[in-house]
This record gives sequence, structure tokens and C-alpha cells, in this order.
Amino acid sequence: MAVSSNFFQNPGAVPPGPYDVSLDTVFNREGARQAQAVIGDWQGYQPTPLRSLDRLAAQLQIAGVLYKDEAGRFGLGSFKALGGAYAVYRLLADRVCDQLGQVVPFQDLLTDQYQAISRRFTVASATAGNHGRAVAWGAQMLGCRCMIYVHAGVSAARAAAIAQYGATIVRVKGNYDDSVERAAADARANGWTVVSDTSYPGYTDIPKYVMQGYTVMVEEIVSALANKPRPTHMFLQGGVGGMAAAVCAYLWDSWGRHKPRCVIVEPEHAACLLHSARRGRLSAVRALDTVMSGLACGVPSLLAWQILAPGAEFYMSIPDRPALDAVAALARGDYGAGCVVAGESATAGLAGLIAAAGGSEIRNQLGLNADSRVLLIGTEGDTGSERHRQLAADEKKALGSAS
Repeated sequence: MAVSSNFFQNPGAVPPGPYDVSLDTVFNREGARQAQAVIGDWQGYQPTPLRSLDRLAAQLQIAGVLYKDEAGRFGLGSFKALGGAYAVYRLLADRVCDQLGQVVPFQDLLTDQYQAISRRFTVASATAGNHGRAVAWGAQMLGCRCMIYVHAGVSAARAAAIAQYGATIVRVKGNYDDSVERAAADARANGWTVVSDTSYPGYTDIPKYVMQGYTVMVEEIVSALANKPRPTHMFLQGGVGGMAAAVCAYLWDSWGRHKPRCVIVEPEHAACLLHSARRGRLSAVRALDTVMSGLACGVPSLLAWQILAPGAEFYMSIPDRPALDAVAALARGDYGAGCVVAGESATAGLAGLIAAAGGSEIRNQLGLNADSRVLLIGTEGDTGSERHRQLAADEKKALGSAS
């Protein structure tokens, strides 16, 4: 696959060095520690697997490929469980503190003592699926009301997966950005609190909570790699940029000048971060036509951009087909980790790595060689989409024919 026209080396990336302390207002270790302490106390918490894709590494002639598999996170099928639910907790804890003048631990908020406050608290969110499920799950866990806005491209299966956690689903015409606008308008009119994973001027505190939740995943990676060779590169999905920024910032703060080279990968028809990098400023795109629905975002997060503008060395975009091919290859076990269940948005980084490693010019620009070790984040499992079900059925049939 030719990707040179969809590949950009960021001239604004800073040279390898310590984490920029001016970014502490976006990410800092104390906020991450607080999130890790709370989420580590949730029922069912356990680290997700960091899988080694040895066969793929050999095919690409690099030293290793690590795939953080988030498909099993809290039974919600996505890393988003960490961010959306944590933000709901922080907001409710802040509400209780304001009303009662005391800080209440997470486990105490689950008791009947605080349910009168919880029941009067309503959160709202726009989603393509995973974030809304996380917010709904967090609201149900804490006894809050929840309104979730989904756009026309969100499948009935995804909407039903959110509704099972007690959320009221509101279907909105248009794309993801249209659902964001509607959710914000209704929240203002009704006194609800919007829980979004994207940020913009005047709305940064809540997305910061979301990003803090994501750092639990990154700390698990750091712990798993203690006394082991660290990644030299990371290929991270884009979307609004919150996940990529959380991973980039945490590893930058943890490893300093040894932070892996950061490559942001987006769908070619929803590449708002690549577009922003090329223009040298936060910019939006409107055409959001991609099967990678979790990445179909037209406007980058302000907070994420503050991290990625200096912290991401490269940006690239890919067509849908390579991401779908990677879903199928993971399901077949082609890459050396057995059968791995992944959704369409989970494999953007993986597909980007394969494309980049296959082109000598880009491979050289990235410094990919026999000593390179690449980190990938498998952000979601089975999405329940018709396309995903068909892929699974095709792979099952193929495996049956081969046996």
C-alpha cells in the first residue's frame, strides 16, 4: 500500500528529553496516581494482557511487537471503561463534596447514604459506542441518571449495548460532531453534566479526568515491562487524540528521553490530527466516512493537541481495508499470539505499522530496523457491527475448511 502522501513528519516535535513541565496542567503524575488508586479498587479490576506478536515482528524484520489487548476491560470490551466511568466518579465525588463539605471515597459512594445525591445527578454524552458504554456503566454503578446521544452511523447493536446499562438513548441525525452539539445543547437546557472525552476552550476539566483514567492502562504497560526492553516506537490510534495523548504523556513523563517515537494513525477520511499537524494548528475536518467508527472524529481535543503537537513525531492515515484485514489476521492468529478479538478501530495502529514497515522510505524516516520494538494499543474487542460479525463468520468458515 502506498502511504507516502498520507505520511507526515511533525516539524513541531521536540527533541528527545525530559517531559515538558509546562504540560503539567494537561497531564501530571499526581492525577494519574489518583485515578490508579480509585480504579484499582473497582470490582473486577485486573490488568489486561500485553501480547507479543512475534510472528508479525519476524515478518516486518523488527525486534518485537507488543499489543495491549483491551477487549476484556471490565467486560465492556474497550479501554474507554477506564476514562468515562472514572470521570463520572470524579464528578459525583465533587458534587457530594460541594454539598456535604467532605471528600467521599469511591466505595462509600456506592452505599445508600449518598444515593439521594446520586439520583439527582444526570450525566450526558455523545458517543460512537465505547465511550458512551463506559459513561453509562459508571452512572449505573454510582446510581446516576444517564443520557447518551448517538449519531446516524452508530449501529443498533452498539446502541443496545449502551442501553443495557440503564442509559436513555437519543438518536441524532448527522455524524459524531452533530451528536456532540445536540448533547451539549440538551445538557445546558436541563442542567445535566456533559461527560466528553474531547476538550475545547472552556471545557477541559472533565476530559482531563477521562485522560487520567486512561493512564491506568499505561501504568500496566510500564509495570509489565519492568526490567525488560522498552519499546522504541508506538503506533497509536487518533480519534480526538485523548488516548494517544494519555499514552504519550505518561511514557514521556516516565521514560524521558527514552519515550518511544510516537506515530499517530487515523482513517484517511477522518484524519483531523494529521490535518492539524500539517497546518501547524488545531484544525477540523468534516468528511468522516470510515468503518473505524471510534475514530470518526472531525475535531481534535484541545488537551490532546497540547500533548501531541510537541510529543508526536509522525502522523499518518490509512484506508479502511488494511484495518479490516488486520482484524481478520488477528482472529486467525496470524501474528503469533493465538486468536485475538479486535474491533475495527482497534487495529488502526497495527495497520499503520504494517504499511510503514513495508515502505523503505517511510521505514527509514521512522528509524524502523532490526532493533526496533513497537507498542500497539488494541483499544476494543468485538464491536457487534454487521461487518465484524461477517469477518468472524468468514474466519470461522476458513478455519473449519483448513482443519
